[in-house]
Amino acid sequence: MKKILRLGIVLSFCTISAQTDQRIYDIIEAVSAERIEKDITTLANFGTRHTLSDTVSQTRGIGAARRWIKSEFEKTSTACNECLEVFYQKDLVKKGTNQRITKDVEIVNVLAIQRGTKYPNRFIIMSGDIDSRVSDPTNFMDDSPGANDNASGMAGAIEAARVLSKYKFENSIIYMGLSGEEQGLFGGAGVAAYAKKQGWEIIGVLNNDMIGNITGVDGITSSTDFRIFSEPVPPTETEKERNARRFYGGEVDGISRQLARYVHKTTKTYMPEMNPMLIYRLDRFGRGGHHRPFNDAGFAGIRIMEAHENYTQQHQDIRVEDGVAYGDVLEHVDFDYAAKLTAVNAITMASLAWAPPAPKTVEIGGIVEPSAKFKWSKVNGAIGYKIYWRDTTSPTWDHSRFVGDINEFTLKGIVIDNYFFGVSAVGKDGFESQVVFPNGIFR
Repeated sequence: MKKILRLGIVLSFCTISAQTDQRIYDIIEAVSAERIEKDITTLANFGTRHTLSDTVSQTRGIGAARRWIKSEFEKTSTACNECLEVFYQKDLVKKGTNQRITKDVEIVNVLAIQRGTKYPNRFIIMSGDIDSRVSDPTNFMDDSPGANDNASGMAGAIEAARVLSKYKFENSIIYMGLSGEEQGLFGGAGVAAYAKKQGWEIIGVLNNDMIGNITGVDGITSSTDFRIFSEPVPPTETEKERNARRFYGGEVDGISRQLARYVHKTTKTYMPEMNPMLIYRLDRFGRGGHHRPFNDAGFAGIRIMEAHENYTQQHQDIRVEDGVAYGDVLEHVDFDYAAKLTAVNAITMASLAWAPPAPKTVEIGGIVEPSAKFKWSKVNGAIGYKIYWRDTTSPTWDHSRFVGDINEFTLKGIVIDNYFFGVSAVGKDGFESQVVFPNGIFR
């Protein structure tokens, strides 16, 4: 009886605390639309941030922009008693690598690492792009303010650092500005390779690319809708894993898809006025973003962006044509909306950074039985585990049960054939890891 009572207390505690932690609401409140507006304006006023643009000027070009970004991260670090490790990560890309690289160029990314107290080598990452472009992707001379694409995402990463640097987390957080996106996703590829070399364990990458526009060419204006793009399964999976999916499922349950669901759940819990849209696609049709190089390396990564795009304001020379004003300029950015999506990122990172690691292995059994059985590897820092399940046609985890500090459990009366399942680890404050889809079978 005492054991049952204790489990009930823990379950009640976890259910309540994970949804009412005041720190999360404080983080949302602390995100400043005014600071984001100031930062977007500063970035746009560098004239152009094209990857091949001026690196010497103090007022124009990508060199001036990245130095300013680094200085903002350093200011934040000074304010939090040097809690951020701020540095450049660089790679040389040679002329002719592709048609958009018309001269040798050093791709320079800006990273700010906030080390976790318990898991300093586990990282949740928020990225924005530094670079911008006009209609001709090789034109690095003309004005290309890139106010929304992607000064908005870059400003969001800077602001998230200001807000979250006031807290201590068990896992590490990286705030990142990536270069070379418009020329071939070179910045992300460079950091992904660097992460592999350093042996980083990446929880996930939140790539923010265009988080400032609320009025689309579809005629819809919305300050609450946003999209979360995620690939279904990692491209690095083995032939054995691919074959297993035919019999056990998992076509839409890769690590990036679980990260997307985590953002969706966190948003609906703490910011219910927002409408996160799970898009079952790596990126927009035939297009790419800076989460993709991390996916290519086997890391979880998603794209967070506005729901309603205006193509007259992307990759365009600044002009008026047939009464239509083209160009990615400041007047088209909604700074309050950019602040909301920055808050979405901040509370997701905080929740994951306060959570224990996810189980490495989750095994499922119960074939031709009236019950679903589970075994999983225990992790340090977890007070218990939660089993999730959903209809096979549902995009979200709709049912769950907290089962305490054990490593196997049977859901009696639930037929394994009719649902998909997963397991997460729960920490002392109720924060959870991502859900892990079963990666093993037992009889």
